[in-house]
Amino acid sequence: MNKLIATLIAGLFATAATAQVSTTVPATKAVVKAEASAEKDIVKAESKEMKVVTKADEKVSKAVAKANETKAKAHANAVETHAEAAEKIAKADPEDRAKAMAKAEVKIADAQLKADKKMIKADEKLLKTQVEAAADKATAAAKTEQVRAEATADVHKAAAKH
Repeated sequence: MNKLIATLIAGLFATAATAQVSTTVPATKAVVKAEASAEKDIVKAESKEMKVVTKADEKVSKAVAKANETKAKAHANAVETHAEAAEKIAKADPEDRAKAMAKAEVKIADAQLKADKKMIKADEKLLKTQVEAAADKATAAAKTEQVRAEATADVHKAAAKH
């Protein structure tokens, strides 16, 4: 579905770019040829941009899923450790209960720290992936704009020859 939308948007931009270019210069044979070439180049650049955007979005989606999975596992491990500690406290003799509670608190705190570190690391990786994806998208958009500008310049150059 995303590819279909991307293709439709690319076609819309190509049509808009062609319409914009053709209204500013007289329609001679050289200009028409330059416009056709410009349209082809622009569509190709927009297609490449859409591929980069799609790929970047897929990377981010995978990174989000992986981060969520890592966080869920870390949380589950912390909960399991908490449950084990509570079980040891319940099994402890009444006179040893205070000592068991102290040990359990330390064990729970360590488990929570470990889980927090894993969650932070997962968020860090996710943010890094999101930043890289945004950079890839911006670079692709800049390249498309460069092609669009060069194509328009070529059309104007062809129009200036006559």
